[in-house]
Amino acid sequence: MTESLDLSHARESSVPSAVADAPLAGITVLDLTRLLPGPLAGLRLAELGAQVIKIEDKGAGDYAREMMLGEDEPPPSAFWRLLNRGKSVERLDLKNDADRATFQDWVSRADVLLEGFRPGVMARLGFDYETLARLRPSLVMASISGYGQHGPMAQAAGHDINYIGYAGVLDQLGDTADAPIVPNFQIGDLYGGGQAAQAVLAALVSAQRTGRGRWLDISMTHEVFRANLVPAVALHRQGHVSRAGMDLLNGGVPCYQVYRTQDGRHMAVGALELKFWQTLCDVLGRSDWKSRHWSLGQVIGGDDARALQGELAVVFASASQADWTSRFADADCCVTPVLRLEEAMTHPLFVQAREALMP
Repeated sequence: MTESLDLSHARESSVPSAVADAPLAGITVLDLTRLLPGPLAGLRLAELGAQVIKIEDKGAGDYAREMMLGEDEPPPSAFWRLLNRGKSVERLDLKNDADRATFQDWVSRADVLLEGFRPGVMARLGFDYETLARLRPSLVMASISGYGQHGPMAQAAGHDINYIGYAGVLDQLGDTADAPIVPNFQIGDLYGGGQAAQAVLAALVSAQRTGRGRWLDISMTHEVFRANLVPAVALHRQGHVSRAGMDLLNGGVPCYQVYRTQDGRHMAVGALELKFWQTLCDVLGRSDWKSRHWSLGQVIGGDDARALQGELAVVFASASQADWTSRFADADCCVTPVLRLEEAMTHPLFVQAREALMP
């Protein structure tokens, strides 16, 4: 088991450390990252029991401290607190000789280093992987960037909307006019951070088995690209991706769609399988619709599918979301309300999980 750093001098601390028998108990992670992707990776490792030391500069620190603050709310923001719970925080100036020596000492006893600078910055600081590996041969270093450490766009700036735009994902998040929407869910950032944590876990297994660490190149854009699976199926099937409303999972069938209710809310219908669709028809009292399903020959995105979507839209518009939620509560057919986050926070489903979104 790896020796943990002495954090008795830590200037800030979040929630108490994980219990000693957690999966990553005894693992030490140095987190140099800012904003969302890297801090999320560190958070996931902390949740598994790792001791995570978040290292911020002695100036402004992580920009997330000042982001999305409420009126008269002092920093750090809820954004920062949500992503950095369970970590200890230290301040170092990596251009200062004394602080550099402190950092090197920590690296010599750490298991994982997370960094999210632009490619080349760690090398310019004198902390490239080869140098750090001489201090700690088993070190796993994960470099999280927008476009990867090498290649034509390695030095390009970007944000989530750019990453998912390049990866062919934003194009698929289309509205009824087939124009891309701007999602308030950071797909590339979250997926990149999550995949970084997964890659670190795999590399830790190897390091503990062989004594040798490795440098992980995590490109958020490439991770999202690799996960763009369903549109890729359409690409291979027909030579191009399907536009909004023309494929099985993007609105081309009435049994997999979002419908507006009388009170301006929505219901999510996911009755993809025939048995679920036929149960839905029973709840609605429309047994004549049971044969109008894609698995029975209804053309996806075709005239009958569009017509039936219109009929379903009229039905769902006749009652409130609460009414429909009640009617489908005991029906096994994948019809559920589209909740707002404040409603999800109080839903019984999230009794054990809501703390994850409480800063």
